[in-house]
Amino acid sequence: MSNHYDIIIIGAGPAGMAAAHTAASHGARTLVLDEQPNPGGQIYRAIEANQLRNRSELGEAYLQGRDLVQAFRKSEIDYVPGASVWQLSKTREVGYSKDGVAHLVSADQIIVATGALERPMPIPGWTLPQVMTVGAAQVLLKESEIAIENAVFAGTGPLLYLVVEQYLAAGVPVKAVIDLTPSANYLKAISKLPRTFSGLLKIVEGWRWKRQIVKSGVPLISGVSDLRITGETTATAIEYQRKGTWHKLDCQHVLMHQGVVPDVNLALAAGCAHSWHEAQACWNIDVDEWFASSLDGIAIAGDGASIAGAIAAEQRGCIAALASLELLGKIDTTTRDQLARQPQSILKSEMQLRGFLDTLFRPANHFRIPENDETIVCRCEEITVAQIRSAVDIGCVGPNQLKSYTRCGMGPCQGRLCGLSVSELIGKYSSQPVSAVGYYRLRSPVKPLLLEELANMTDQSES
Repeated sequence: MSNHYDIIIIGAGPAGMAAAHTAASHGARTLVLDEQPNPGGQIYRAIEANQLRNRSELGEAYLQGRDLVQAFRKSEIDYVPGASVWQLSKTREVGYSKDGVAHLVSADQIIVATGALERPMPIPGWTLPQVMTVGAAQVLLKESEIAIENAVFAGTGPLLYLVVEQYLAAGVPVKAVIDLTPSANYLKAISKLPRTFSGLLKIVEGWRWKRQIVKSGVPLISGVSDLRITGETTATAIEYQRKGTWHKLDCQHVLMHQGVVPDVNLALAAGCAHSWHEAQACWNIDVDEWFASSLDGIAIAGDGASIAGAIAAEQRGCIAALASLELLGKIDTTTRDQLARQPQSILKSEMQLRGFLDTLFRPANHFRIPENDETIVCRCEEITVAQIRSAVDIGCVGPNQLKSYTRCGMGPCQGRLCGLSVSELIGKYSSQPVSAVGYYRLRSPVKPLLLEELANMTDQSES
């Protein structure tokens, strides 16, 4: 392996794989760093293993990722799975660790394709054992064919319905589904209905998932205004408020979900400009039409810039790679524009559905911005709503100052599980817009890094 490349791509989900295949097809020396053991990202996780099995319960949309993974595997690239990227500098130097050894590599062009993560859902009891995200449950299903029987699913968003449908197709019993989609969102979303046939088909598919839940006999509970999970040392029940009355469901497992948000930590640590996206209620990285960030030579492709879905991510990866190839002199501007027409057309079609989804599945304020004083917001440091409000009352004006007051956001996750909630809570208590409150000031390393790994890097460079 080399220490310098034409293009380094971080992430091997739909965007990263498409970018790598495009770059390699035009002779760019390309390195792909991916934290997972195999390509596919979250949406196509373990697809190579599952295509050899009869996994029809995962759905046709999942299996459509086979061609992309096969094209990626055939590409002439350096591919490093199991790599934890802990640094991206403005000078396009990338630090990563693998097998206990740290490495530093650089490139003329960087494409960050880190994808999305699940939005935090800080409600009372969310930190109890046996409570996990729907996405985590799907990982178990895809990778290990393990399902969690008789779980209560709670939340909103397409992934909630999809995973329940996958469970039912696999014959896994589901205790109940608590749909937290605000009823007012349905009326608001009507004006955002896509005008494309493909967009309407996807909406119909989503309703089919929901209809399957109803037909299966699984209780589908809507109109819920509040939620909490109870238990001493582990989850034993979930309680929900509906029409002013509290109800209780005894259960041992709760799977929660309220949409996905961009994984922005690496891009922010590098210094990429970002802004608050009110419709998606999250931070987006600012990019141009070719997905170039505010930093020279660094592009953000896929859901890592803004949420758009797997098909859109693939097109974004291709477009970002074509722009990088043109900057490298591998293709001219005319060729870039010609090759970009098809992915740009597909992307435009995909984005027509975005407004509808963002409006319909925007989580209710009180599920994003917790109101119960005892609710833990920062899981790593166990910081509660009351502690954050107290910090604001004595003069804390933003997330970075909150670190000094409470250590909130200083744990191993580096704010991934509390950052959005913290920004919105400070905005609420200080009467500021979230855009003015800002986000954590992130620095490398953005992932845990052992001193031993740094020492091994020094030994390696001297050998």
